[in-house]
Amino acid sequence: MFEKKTTFKSPDLGELQEVKIDFKTKIYIPLGKNPEEAKRRILEREAEKSDSIAFRKKPVTA
Repeated sequence: MFEKKTTFKSPDLGELQEVKIDFKTKIYIPLGKNPEEAKRRILEREAEKSDSIAFRKKPVTA
């Protein structure tokens, strides 16, 4: 009748290290990778998004 769906296997957090980006954002990268490099890359991506016209905040008008 129906095919059984494949279940998603969660990554083992013991093999990952947590990197805090800001007060509410955390990412997980493999152990042994450079956390400063990961943080820099994430911040660069967010800066590129904010420079894009689609992501600019529009002024609130009452």
